[in-house]
Amino acid sequence: MAEQTDKQAVFLTGGLMRHVVRMSLTTSVGLMAIFAVDFVDMIFISMLGNNALAAAVGYAGTLLFFTNALNIGLSIAAGALVARELGAGRAEQARNYAASVAVWGVLGGIVVSGLVLWNVRVLLALLGAEGEVQDLAVRYVSIILPTMWVMAAAMTSMAVLRAHGDARRSMMATIYGGLVNAVLDPVLIFAVGLGLEGAAVASVLARITMLVVAFLPALRVHRGFARPSVGQVVQDFGAVRGIAVPAILTNVATPLGNAIVVREMGQYGTDAVAGMAVIGRLMPVAFSVIFALSGAIGPIIGQNFGAERFDRVRAAFIAGVQFVGVYVLLMAGVLFLLRAPIADVFDAQGETRALIYLFCGPLALMSFFNGVIFVTNASFNNLGHPVYSTWINWGRHTVGTWVFVMIGSSLAGAQGVLLGQAFGGVIFAAIAWLLVGRVVANLSKPAKAEPFSEQKRLHSLFGRRGW
Repeated sequence: MAEQTDKQAVFLTGGLMRHVVRMSLTTSVGLMAIFAVDFVDMIFISMLGNNALAAAVGYAGTLLFFTNALNIGLSIAAGALVARELGAGRAEQARNYAASVAVWGVLGGIVVSGLVLWNVRVLLALLGAEGEVQDLAVRYVSIILPTMWVMAAAMTSMAVLRAHGDARRSMMATIYGGLVNAVLDPVLIFAVGLGLEGAAVASVLARITMLVVAFLPALRVHRGFARPSVGQVVQDFGAVRGIAVPAILTNVATPLGNAIVVREMGQYGTDAVAGMAVIGRLMPVAFSVIFALSGAIGPIIGQNFGAERFDRVRAAFIAGVQFVGVYVLLMAGVLFLLRAPIADVFDAQGETRALIYLFCGPLALMSFFNGVIFVTNASFNNLGHPVYSTWINWGRHTVGTWVFVMIGSSLAGAQGVLLGQAFGGVIFAAIAWLLVGRVVANLSKPAKAEPFSEQKRLHSLFGRRGW
C-alpha cells in the first residue's frame, strides 16, 4: 500500500512552492489557450462593426457561466475526492469516485441545458438583454449550451489528471481545444460568413476536442476511471454531493454577482456593456495563472490532507498566497504599460476606453484579493469544509457586490460599478483568510470521522460549538 501511495501521490514530497508554481503555470497555459481564444473571439466579433454583437456575447457569457457552475462544482468534487484517496493510498476508490462524478456530470448537463434552453429568453431578459441584443444572445447560447454534458465530462477528466499530478496532460487538453477554436474562428466567422454563429460552432468543436484529449490519458495512462455501475454511482452519491453541492452553489454565486454588475452597467449604455465584455475576456488572459491556482493547489492540499501531513497543508496554503502576490504585481505592471495598445486593438472610445484603462490600473492590483479567495476556496473544498466556500462566495457576490456596486455607481458612474465590485472582494478575502486560519489550525486535532460526512458539514456551517 505504501508503494502505491508513493507512486500515486506525488505531492507528499518535494518543495511545496515548486509544486505550486509548476501546477499553476502548467494549468494556466491550458486555461490561457481557452481564454486567449475567447479574447480573439471578441476581437473578431468587434471587427464585424456592430456593438450589439459584443454586448450579446457579454449577456450570453454571463448565462453560460451560470450553467457552467455545475461543471466546475463537479470537477472540484472529482479533484478533491480523487486527490484525498490517492494520498491515503486508496487508488481503487479514487477511480470509483472519478467515474461517479463523470456520470453525474453528464446527467446534470443534459437536464440543466434542457431547462435553460426552454427558458432562455426569460433568463436573458432578467439579465437586461433586449431587442436585437437579446436575439443575438439567444442564437449564440442555443448553439453552445447543448454540449454542456461534453464540457462536464471534459472538466472532470482534467480534474482527475491534476489530482494525479499530471498537469501537463490536463494542459494539453485545453491547448488542443484552444487551437481548434482559434483555427476555426476566422474560417467560420468570415470565410463561411456565419458571423456570431460561427464563433459558437467553433466553441462546440473545441469542447469535443477537450473531452477526447483529456479523457483518453486519464483512462489509459492513470487508469483514473473505474467502469461505472448503477450501484457504485448511487453509493458514491453522498460523498460526491458533500463537496459538489456546496461547490456548485459556490460557483453559481459568481455569475450571480456578474449578473448584478451587468444589469447595473446596462443603464450606462451599450458602450459600457461592451467595455465590460472586453474586460471579461481580458481578465482571464492576464490572470489565467490566478484562475488556475484554485484547481492547481487543490490536489497538493488534498493529497497531503489524505496522508495526514498537516504541516505541509499549512505550508502549501501560504505558498499559494505568496505566489498570488508576486504574480499580480508583475501582471498589473504589464497591463498598465500596455493599456493604450490594448484599447486600440478594440478601437475602444469613450466609456469603453475609460473602463479598459481602469482595469489596466487599480482593478488589476485588486485581483490579489480575488486570488486569496481562490486559494482559500480550494483549501476549504479539499479539507472537508466546502460549505465555507459557499458562504464566502455567496456573501462576496450578493451583499459584497450589490451594496458596493450601487454605492460606486451613484458616486462614479460606470467606473464606480467596477470599483465597487472590487472593494467587496477585499472585505470577503479578509473574512476568508480568518476562516481558513481556523480550519488549518484545527487540522492536528485527532478525528477519525469522515471529513465529508453530514456531521462535519454541519460543523462547517454552524461552527464546532454550534450557535
